[in-house]
Amino acid sequence: MRLWKLLGLAGLAGVAAGGVVLARDERQRRAYTPEDVRARLHERAAAAPDPEEPAPATAAELTAGRKHRLAGVLRRR
Repeated sequence: MRLWKLLGLAGLAGVAAGGVVLARDERQRRAYTPEDVRARLHERAAAAPDPEEPAPATAAELTAGRKHRLAGVLRRR
């Protein structure tokens, strides 16, 4: 029975320690002012590479294949 008590107390101590860690992290996160957050987001956006836009599909690519819906519509006309 003593082993179960020790395991229960160890589990309770682990939950309490986890709560302390979460509270500390939340306190640090809330320490930023809105201007600080905005400035950091602008820095990250400026550092991110611009995404490449894909080239538009040609008519041949759109109508390739007999089962393609657009190909069937275009063949009917």
